[in-house]
Amino acid sequence: MNPDDTRQRLASMGWRMRDLPGFIGQAGPLWTRREDAGWVYGLLCEARHLNPAARAHGGALVTLLDHAISTVAWEASDRAACVTLQLDTQFQGAVREGQFAQARAQVTHRTGGLIFLRGQVHADEQPVLVAQAILKVLPGVR
Repeated sequence: MNPDDTRQRLASMGWRMRDLPGFIGQAGPLWTRREDAGWVYGLLCEARHLNPAARAHGGALVTLLDHAISTVAWEASDRAACVTLQLDTQFQGAVREGQFAQARAQVTHRTGGLIFLRGQVHADEQPVLVAQAILKVLPGVR
């Protein structure tokens, strides 16, 4: 399918392409969509996201998931800045050019200054990547 057709199809399904500053803007573009339980984040795999084996580079997928996890932590901390202390990932599949990878994250536990989360990436409803993370809330930093 033509990338422009895919972008139009995603937009018709409620996905919104985000032009964000910093590294995620270079790694994306990032797509977002609101769901009942929160936000879901997406990456349309293009040639620039591929590794030499013609699959999405693992770093691109981990970047997508780290963004999803950190945004969920940011919301859970009343929009205080959070930094990733630990991110344990396990790859379960691959993403090919033209596929749309979707990342979701959930808070599993929270202490005073730490947020524990799990996240996952799927493409065509197949699991690609799962992760557990610990993020530190930076009080007073917005």
